Amino acid sequence: MNAPSTHRRAVACAATALAAGLLLTACGGHKDGSGGSGGAGTKAGDASDRKSTVAISITDKDCAPSPATVPAGSVKFDVTNKDSAKVTEAELMDGGKMLGEKENLTPGLSGDFTLTLDAGTYEVYCPGADTSKTKFTVTGAAKKTWKDDPQLVAATRQYGAWITGEVKELVTTTDAFTAAVKAGKTDEAKTLYGKARIHYERIEPTAEIWGDLDGRIDGRADDAPTPADFTGFHRIEQALWQQKSLTGTAQLADRLDTDVKSLYAKVKTVEYQPAEIANGATDLVNEIQTSKITGEEERYSHIDLLDFDGNLAGADEAVRVLLPALKAKDPALAATVTERYRQTAAALKKYVATPGYENTGYVDYSKVTADQRRTLSQTVDAYAEAVSKIAGKIA
Repeated sequence: MNAPSTHRRAVACAATALAAGLLLTACGGHKDGSGGSGGAGTKAGDASDRKSTVAISITDKDCAPSPATVPAGSVKFDVTNKDSAKVTEAELMDGGKMLGEKENLTPGLSGDFTLTLDAGTYEVYCPGADTSKTKFTVTGAAKKTWKDDPQLVAATRQYGAWITGEVKELVTTTDAFTAAVKAGKTDEAKTLYGKARIHYERIEPTAEIWGDLDGRIDGRADDAPTPADFTGFHRIEQALWQQKSLTGTAQLADRLDTDVKSLYAKVKTVEYQPAEIANGATDLVNEIQTSKITGEEERYSHIDLLDFDGNLAGADEAVRVLLPALKAKDPALAATVTERYRQTAAALKKYVATPGYENTGYVDYSKVTADQRRTLSQTVDAYAEAVSKIAGKIA
């Protein structure tokens, strides 16, 4: 993840939508109900068969979409960083809510995400560009949606219930953690830290829908514009393991409690859509690659393998609810995804320990060698490659 303004975002179309490289039904913030045709990037056929493709080229100047108008329905965004060192991601925004993104694209890299969009006016946002926001318009109405498929409807409901349950557990475990922090019980707080973190890591793409909230809960030191803006889990992690003092952390603990409870209230209003659940699975596997295997996430505590476990479990749940529909559409891909998950879980299992470092069930990640990390990375990369194809199959 990058800075809060660039890696944890928002999307919450109240009881209808969200789409965060993982999740939630996307909806137009300014629906016009007009019945426009689609323009470039649209395949022939009636509205029920259309899938639009939009190219986004990241430069220092901007990240303008081409075409800038498409018909409602499934939309694939192909994002390429042409040559920008200062802009590394592009997002689709609905007002202040992030609907989808592709991040961590250094010069020459590309990626994509797929969303189902209703008619409305959106923005393509590339933080750091000279012109950071460009208008994007969706017109008309799709004749057929994922809600016509009972398997996909069941998947979204199942996933929503699972997310709500995980965030409820996050509230409970965070309460216990912050109580130990405020009581000055350092050893107990260290043990309880991981018990809360794993629930957050399982639902991370959902949390990123609300960028500011996610930044306050999970931001890191280099994410914060000023030291005072560094709050949440990782600020307390720093106090516990690096500073070795809980002095002055009571207010941080109270704020973390409040923010986690706010997250719980928000997730109960969300309706997920299949392509976004699949995008979220991809985000979670990419999280393992970019911030867990690198050791960047838990830089003070070194409990990165527990976070790895959480991200992997979250991705697996997202894939699992979609698997019946995926098997019907592409049984070969379903088999590949299942096998690569098995390989990734087996690679992680090699580092299981009882009770493990800080009672996490895993070894201290700082003891994992560069060669071992490279092997983990290769396994995760293969899994990510397979998972990234799911959204396009079920959209």
